[in-house]
Amino acid sequence: MRGINNYQYIRLVNKLELPQLEYFQCVARTEHVTRAAELLSISQSALSRSISRMEAELGVPLFERQGRSIKLNRYGQLFLKRVNRILNEYETGKLEIRNMVDDEAGEVTLGFLHTMGSRLIPDLISTYRTSVPNIRFQLHQNHNASLLQQLIQGSVDLCLLSSFEEMYIPLQWVELWSEELFVFVPSDHPLAGREFIALKEIANDPMITFKPGYGLRNIMDRLCMEAGFIPGTPFEGEEVPTVAGLVAAGLGVTLIPDVPGLDSSLVKLRVSTPECRRIIGVAWVKERYISPAARRFLDYIIEYFKNGQEPALAVRQLTAAQQQHQRE
Repeated sequence: MRGINNYQYIRLVNKLELPQLEYFQCVARTEHVTRAAELLSISQSALSRSISRMEAELGVPLFERQGRSIKLNRYGQLFLKRVNRILNEYETGKLEIRNMVDDEAGEVTLGFLHTMGSRLIPDLISTYRTSVPNIRFQLHQNHNASLLQQLIQGSVDLCLLSSFEEMYIPLQWVELWSEELFVFVPSDHPLAGREFIALKEIANDPMITFKPGYGLRNIMDRLCMEAGFIPGTPFEGEEVPTVAGLVAAGLGVTLIPDVPGLDSSLVKLRVSTPECRRIIGVAWVKERYISPAARRFLDYIIEYFKNGQEPALAVRQLTAAQQQHQRE
């Protein structure tokens, strides 16, 4: 057995069941079949048969019989090291899974849009951890299409993303809030002195937009069509700050949410017609197992944005409620 590689070793032991390995380990430690059978709560004959089947599978004896006691031979000593490793890994795996699904100290894998990374997600997690301080998060930022793919593939438990036109059958979706979109123009733009505009008023401006597959790109295209024009798109970005920076440089205009950290020189214009908003919600795979930790956080998210409140208002109200609960 010393000369075989790990793959060959795995093939050699893959016919052995976990109880057989546990039986072997117990006999090896006690060096006594009767005592081991008592500890394992099985009959001595059943234990002896299990050891014999294991030796037949491996093709070598593992013990030297010495009267009423037995001792590992050199094959058994080598095999015990491997069995200890296998059983230790099994126990470690069980512990890690228990920790992962523990609703108080487990792990949640959360996907979300790039626009949520600067304030919304930090606020959401920070507020949640005031009541569940030991929870852990794995965070994944991406655009809508990639987030949906990650969710279906099982890479994330939950996703915060914008609504999607094609409903994926295995997904469950709950709308959380509606977010206003604004036209941003450079400070020297002819419309910069206005408070409201109709979207069609920027029909002749170059539109700084996002790459295909991004939720905001789909929304921009649809709203411009509603307004009666197809925008010229000389630049396609991946993140809102990049798109906003191109607008600030005088390269065009854009239609985006007002997120923290945008260039202060930009002018924000509200759109009177058509109504420019995007719907944000939470999605998960309907019939897939969801851990208690992820389920608890999902319930929290839905409560957090109850009544479709904008994120800032939801944070203030929920934080105030938690502080009041702590005082009581």
